[in-house]
Amino acid sequence: MLRIILAKPRGFCAGVVRAIDIVERALDLHGAPVYVRHEIVHNRHVVDKLKAKGAIFVEDLSEIPAGSPTIFSAHGVARSVQEDARLRDLPVLDATCPLVTKVHVQGRRYARAGRTLILIGHAGHAEVVGTMGQIDAPIHLVSTAAEVEALPLATDTPVAYVTQTTLSVDDTRSVIAALGARFSDVQGPDVSEICYATQNRQTAVRDLARVSELLIVVGAENSSNSNRLREIGVEMGVPSYLVADGSGVDPAWLDGVSTVGITAGASAPDELVEDVIAALGRLRSIEVSQLDGVEENIEFSLPAELRNVPPRGAAAIAN
Repeated sequence: MLRIILAKPRGFCAGVVRAIDIVERALDLHGAPVYVRHEIVHNRHVVDKLKAKGAIFVEDLSEIPAGSPTIFSAHGVARSVQEDARLRDLPVLDATCPLVTKVHVQGRRYARAGRTLILIGHAGHAEVVGTMGQIDAPIHLVSTAAEVEALPLATDTPVAYVTQTTLSVDDTRSVIAALGARFSDVQGPDVSEICYATQNRQTAVRDLARVSELLIVVGAENSSNSNRLREIGVEMGVPSYLVADGSGVDPAWLDGVSTVGITAGASAPDELVEDVIAALGRLRSIEVSQLDGVEENIEFSLPAELRNVPPRGAAAIAN
């Protein structure tokens, strides 16, 4: 008998639900196609389902015909992209997660106060690219404490930091501590202000790792928050793997294992967790339970023009 324990919470967060709902309701309101700049969330399964319904995903606004409904992804975009959409007369629905928008607002406030801005994040990630393009001031990007030491700034420089929302809370805490040790005048949000969903899923995966011999994280390879969950499992000494769905499960992982923990990144629908459970069930007899954890009931409002369109989107994709 293979015991499977599910983390709580896992999978879709409120920002992802909102983003998918925006695409679904835009399709209902305008009909196909609607255009989405970048993957709406980092999950191929979600993107493929929306493609089948008439969403077209592009990386550049030049690929969108004039006047076509246009959606910005949950990761946010630079102001230059917003301006380009305005100049091309594209009707935009902004699916940027409200917690990412909060980071943009914080960064601009610190910059207006004359502080040198430091962004804690990973170079090239869509959220980081958008954040750096939302703030009209020089930004220093760091991802480790060592990079803080290498910053070309005097120790008495008034600095402020903001963070990518999907980082490891522990890693972020160490970088913030390095900033405090290096600079005499530092301002920034407390670690507790980093995305609630990121914190909840990371706390849950730590609890899960303590009672599991093997950890499986369901999520996409390009999903930052999913990768952090796997890394936490590794840090806790548990063999940990990231899979997109049940096809990624290797039977060899189960050798000598009686308890498997499963969680999912914030952009992974629950049907993919069910697919992994089914894959394990084809290999062994299974018993499934769920850890106690935080009950998330946060919802983010939709753009005004979509609020009267009947909902049907994220729930269908999530299940």
